[in-house]
Amino acid sequence: MIPSAFEYVRASSVEDAIRLLGEHGGDAKLLAGGHSLIPMMKLRLAAPSVLIDIGGIPQLDGIAVDGGRVTIGALTKHAALAASDAVKKNAPVLWDAANDLGDPQVRNRGTIGGASAHGDPSADYPAVLQALEATLTITGKGGARALTAAQFFRGMFETALDTGEVLTSIAFDAAPRSAYVKFHHPASHYAVVGVAAVLTLDGGTIASARIAVTGLGDAAYRASGVESALQGVNASDAQAIKAACAGAARGVQARSDTFASATYRAAMADVFTARAVTKAVSSR
Repeated sequence: MIPSAFEYVRASSVEDAIRLLGEHGGDAKLLAGGHSLIPMMKLRLAAPSVLIDIGGIPQLDGIAVDGGRVTIGALTKHAALAASDAVKKNAPVLWDAANDLGDPQVRNRGTIGGASAHGDPSADYPAVLQALEATLTITGKGGARALTAAQFFRGMFETALDTGEVLTSIAFDAAPRSAYVKFHHPASHYAVVGVAAVLTLDGGTIASARIAVTGLGDAAYRASGVESALQGVNASDAQAIKAACAGAARGVQARSDTFASATYRAAMADVFTARAVTKAVSSR
């Protein structure tokens, strides 16, 4: 598997990357960790004429916590998130996903921004970032704009990034009562079904819940019916949690492939939603 011929240039800053995108037009692609783009190029599913390497831009890499707000640079690697005590404490849901993502090679080279910009319908981060109600900052020639995760992820391999823009950071409020679980595809380690849960508790009762599901349809989505059903549920009542999590796939056209049928995926959505909620209850 050999990709089409392409040029390679290296950006020294975000401004330089935007300039290079403007010079080379729509046929240019940004290269971060490369673990999404390069396989597609080898299969000739993507054939950019120019690769703009942004992997060496230092200001896009890092994790900061300030007053209960977590900010992550787009070039922060999965392995850095997986090893971060700050992420484990403030966002167990993201820590879970980073530790459960791909294999060691992918975790040590891939980045949260690159994975998010790719928009894979079975990726882990789209569900996690929606459950966290994260804000994604995008920078282009006209300046920076901030979008919610729900606005950013639009469909299968489709995001709100326009030509000439760079995803620079991801921020969210700390969510210590949270968790992510998934049913792995045995070959790819992508989610056949993955569920992110962010909870707030009032004593022993679930006061609010944010539930997002990936792997089921054409894009990750919030399971609003389950979120409503979980309000007021006793956090120690496993059967009540299971009942509230039924119908996690309601209203979504589930995908079917050679590994899992649409019916099976929908059934697993209920199972893994209940597991994610149960894990989030005990996450702190």
